[in-house]
Amino acid sequence: QVQLVESGGGLVQAGGSLRLSCAASGSIFSINAVAWWRQAPAKQREAVAQITNGGTTHYADSVRGRFTISRDNAKNTVYLQMNSLKPEDTGTYYCRMWVYDGKNAEAYWGQGTPVNVSS
Repeated sequence: QVQLVESGGGLVQAGGSLRLSCAASGSIFSINAVAWWRQAPAKQREAVAQITNGGTTHYADSVRGRFTISRDNAKNTVYLQMNSLKPEDTGTYYCRMWVYDGKNAEAYWGQGTPVNVSS
């Protein structure tokens, strides 16, 4: 079993920055792609950023140039640096990791960390 623990969310004024972290623990042989998603109140969950195990990144148009996803494979941790935050970035942020335990590959979700950007 694998557990993902997110941290770093909070309340910030528009134009500010936050850095989210997501640490994985448990039966991990390797971590493949990792992604950050977010869900605003009364809206569907949407993908924000993704990074492959080779380091290739992809971003949603709404965050490109403001958010940066990175990973530390030695720590089984992924980060999301969020700059120039806007009120529309408000929501709960979730990490999703595709983990290989040596036998099977499975996707896991973190519990979410809230981000609230005030205008």
